[in-house]
Amino acid sequence: MNLASLDLNLVVALRALLEERNVTYAGQRVGLSQPAMSAALARLRRHFGDELLARSGGQYELTALGQVLLDRTATVCDLLDRLFTSRADFDPRTEEHTFTLIASDYAVAVFGAELARTLHHEAPHVRLSFRQTPLDIVENTGPLLSGVDGLLMPHGIISDFPATDLHADRWVFLVSADNEEVGEQLRAEDLVRLPWVTYQRTYDAPAVRQLGMLGIEPRVDVSVDSFQTLPHLVAGTRRIALVQERLARQLSGVAPVRVMECPYEAVPLREALWWHPVHTHDAAHIWLRETAVRVAEGLGGVG
Repeated sequence: MNLASLDLNLVVALRALLEERNVTYAGQRVGLSQPAMSAALARLRRHFGDELLARSGGQYELTALGQVLLDRTATVCDLLDRLFTSRADFDPRTEEHTFTLIASDYAVAVFGAELARTLHHEAPHVRLSFRQTPLDIVENTGPLLSGVDGLLMPHGIISDFPATDLHADRWVFLVSADNEEVGEQLRAEDLVRLPWVTYQRTYDAPAVRQLGMLGIEPRVDVSVDSFQTLPHLVAGTRRIALVQERLARQLSGVAPVRVMECPYEAVPLREALWWHPVHTHDAAHIWLRETAVRVAEGLGGVG
């Protein structure tokens, strides 16, 4: 397919049609008349050799191909938008800009808060938006990264995207202060015997994958999407939870729990900022990455 022969305006029309599933509403969304949008739909149908929108009763439904194109079109539009808003230079003191990062609440608490403070002082017109890490981040890394400026996530979970290291951390366990079943040291057999509280997909972390090699299968009692709720769900129970040491120290005192060393040589955590290659040479993004590294150095870096 020769890209030069295609009308890229049809990409915008295609997205509107697939999302609205209505020619009139799609036209209103992109500023086209109903006849013009109908003509665009006809061209798209000829190009793909598919109806894309099939009438079902009094409304339109997506065909199988239309459903496939729905997510792909959104990704392409996000990439095009970011491509054509790229800048050759960026002055943080005067520019108005919004950076959007995907991050867990751990990453926001340990690193993101300090990054936000730095932007507050150095870039008064720059806004920072954090989005919760979605469950499908591993399976859909590319499409998700295409719509944001970056992802805060440790090494060992995703790959094949550019990244810059930020800071190091260790894994520790939380145990209720009144849990008399655990002595001064947590033992490997305790990890099998006691129920766990886990962060949504903790099993993606190398430190958890190690457990399988040790013949340990965590028995998950509660699963949550927030690291900062782990102490509250451990306190007053037999449960244990694996958590990053930096966050555990920050949360000291929020609930009656003990912070205990791992009873095995857990792989250290190396937090990184990941991004889509489309951002690599963008001046605003380069400034963001350099600032992130500088902030991380102030927090102790990766050493």
